[in-house]
Amino acid sequence: MKSQKTEENLPADSRQPRSFGPAFLLAQLGSHAGRRFAERLETLGLSPAHSGILFLLQGSPGMTQQALAHRLGMVPSRLVALLDELDALGLTQRRVSAHDRRRHELLVTEKGRKTIARIGEISREHQSALLAALSEPERERLGDFLQRVADQQGLTRNVHPGYRTLRPRRG
Repeated sequence: MKSQKTEENLPADSRQPRSFGPAFLLAQLGSHAGRRFAERLETLGLSPAHSGILFLLQGSPGMTQQALAHRLGMVPSRLVALLDELDALGLTQRRVSAHDRRRHELLVTEKGRKTIARIGEISREHQSALLAALSEPERERLGDFLQRVADQQGLTRNVHPGYRTLRPRRG
């Protein structure tokens, strides 16, 4: 009796047809990576949106709420809720601008700087786990290719486009 070939005893790379293409793979991996990163950040009580804001503020101390909202491409009123959460956690603080008392500057606190360091560790662990199938030179090449595509698409470097449609968390 002939043995039937079943999917179970085929080599792993031939069990399924290759996916629909690179755009699909980017969407599939992006969704997976985002979900996994959010799960990792939950250990700190933060969301990816909080993480991105902290990193931007660390690089631009004293940035105003309006400037941050513009950089993120989001409506300022949506940003307020995220900043309130970061303030309540003691990671950021608002300070009236010395140059224009109508504006508030945003600063990362000492606790915020320590949290950013921990987020960096989590990010490196996440990237390592996500890209475990690639060598270091392959990871660098992949990063270069993806940055070229992102630049060509007009995406703002180091800013997730999800901020544009971000909805406040329900409490």
